[in-house]
Amino acid sequence: MSQPENLKPLTSLRFFAAFWVVLFHYWPKLAVSFTPALVSKGYLGVELFFVLSGFILCHVYLPAIEAGRYRYGDFLWARLSRIYPMHLATLIGMGLMAGAAVAVGLSVDPNILSVAALPANLLMVHAWGFAPVAGWNHPSWSISAEWFAYLTFPAFAAVAMQLRHRPLVALAGALGLIATLYTGFQAITGAPLTRATIEWGALRIIPCFAYGCALYLAWRAHVADRRTGGIAALFFGAGSLAAAQFGAPDAVIVAAFGGLIIALAQVSRAGGRVGSHPFLVYLGEISYSIYMVCIPWELLFVNLAAKIMHLSQKQLPWHLWLIFLFSVIPLAALTHGLIEKPARERMRLWWSSRGSHKLATVTAR
Repeated sequence: MSQPENLKPLTSLRFFAAFWVVLFHYWPKLAVSFTPALVSKGYLGVELFFVLSGFILCHVYLPAIEAGRYRYGDFLWARLSRIYPMHLATLIGMGLMAGAAVAVGLSVDPNILSVAALPANLLMVHAWGFAPVAGWNHPSWSISAEWFAYLTFPAFAAVAMQLRHRPLVALAGALGLIATLYTGFQAITGAPLTRATIEWGALRIIPCFAYGCALYLAWRAHVADRRTGGIAALFFGAGSLAAAQFGAPDAVIVAAFGGLIIALAQVSRAGGRVGSHPFLVYLGEISYSIYMVCIPWELLFVNLAAKIMHLSQKQLPWHLWLIFLFSVIPLAALTHGLIEKPARERMRLWWSSRGSHKLATVTAR
């Protein structure tokens, strides 16, 4: 059976990963005295993103490597055009908002405008231990981690190529890496790796990205080839949520993501419609913008609401909190349409025209 080029259910899944992270960040602004365990585990939405990234990049580029069509420079430019425009836009936006707040006499965390952290942020190496503080748009630490994975993708791909006929060995190795790094990091630092950001974000992505690559090998080898992919997706999705709600270790929840991803990929292969509704796919397409604007929107909305409504604790009533939560979606749609998508297309068009010119020059010679 041929493999579909566009795995729409996995695109849709990106939205749920992003919204889980948003819930994690926004819940403390709700005027309630409890936090559901599922919400408190929302930081694992980043792990889901990382696993998906490894799976999708192998899906797109591993066949090109096998066919001898892979070009590292083309790959890096494509990834840079995907992440950098929104990263730069939200960094500038945070700087402007914080600067305006300082100008009118409002208190602002000095780390947001950290000049010392700016070079690392601009170069996207602030999750590699090069940023002295978590400044500017904090969620972008995971974009720095992604950039690390992109730069080292040839190493991941080389391992995947060696194990492409032994997918179960790849899966066992990736799960073993997750268990080893999670346990070892906790023992050495006293903190979970799944909560690392600025200092160890680049390390945090490695086991998840490797797991995504292994999952792709397993799916491609038809290890989990079933026409009941939709039922399996619901099963593993419910299992992941239940594991999070009942306080399972982070490693167990991350491992459960694998079943969900393979099941949804199999839905796409079998021609199923679960997770492929155009609206869900669109939400997945703007998920990066959702993730990148959530903290700037939080600072703007909550501070304005607190000032207008005299909320000393900066906690919102239910009705206002729901507006706050769901308004991030149209805001992200706006930034996606005005910044992320056109900037990405322009960058890729420029690179394509540059490559065409080089090709024409070589041909002429």
